[in-house]
Amino acid sequence: MNFKNKVIWITGASSGIGKALALEFSKLGAKIIISSRKKESLEAVKNLCAIPDNVKIVALDLEDYTNLDTAVTSAIFQFGKIDILLNNGGISQRALAIDTDISVDKRIMDINYMGSMALSKGILPHFITNNSGHFVSITSITGKVATPQRTSYSASKHALHGFFDSLRSEVFKYNIAVTLVLPGYVQTNLAHNALVGNGSKQNSGDSDLEKGLPTDVFAKKLIRAIEKRKNEVVIAGAKETLSVYLKRFFPKLLAKLVRNVNK
Repeated sequence: MNFKNKVIWITGASSGIGKALALEFSKLGAKIIISSRKKESLEAVKNLCAIPDNVKIVALDLEDYTNLDTAVTSAIFQFGKIDILLNNGGISQRALAIDTDISVDKRIMDINYMGSMALSKGILPHFITNNSGHFVSITSITGKVATPQRTSYSASKHALHGFFDSLRSEVFKYNIAVTLVLPGYVQTNLAHNALVGNGSKQNSGDSDLEKGLPTDVFAKKLIRAIEKRKNEVVIAGAKETLSVYLKRFFPKLLAKLVRNVNK
């Protein structure tokens, strides 16, 4: 796939994986729409891109998922079309289920699942009209392998797999692709921004993330998967990748091993 002049809409683009993807796609000559709640951070990302004039900003809040139609209309208006929607925005969790307030469970589900699902449904008629399009959704290894202190986070990522696997079968006839992306540990601020049981941010890092893949390395690997229009891709270290295969072939062994994860 030649990404020159392809229009790519990236959510969660103010930092981390989303920022890295914007920078890499810009080098490839793509036209990019970047979104998050943080407009000032998006401006900084735009200025770092290889071709800032080909980068547009559409601020949005995935948690406000019933009011995303305006963002969809604005995004399409920027360049007249969207070729790829890259659902990257989300939030993580660092708390046991028993210690997590139900409002926090709901917030994680609203942002990670409902927001990405609503945005995708909003752009779907545009893809169908064009008889072309590509949904790329960042889930997580926890979308396959649920671990302690991630109950709601894992649930939201499992939900994305259910929705997009089903959607893929519905939109195949319209030449629309769906790629699910399962990152392992990546060097982002995900842990710092993760919610603890009372809804506040953890505001500290995780050693596993700090030792994970650099965001630029992750972005390059993901772009290759998008080129190949893969249905699903794991982009992770050996340990995380192995866990996906253990889940499939040795589930009892995995269940024993995950008891000691995230302690």
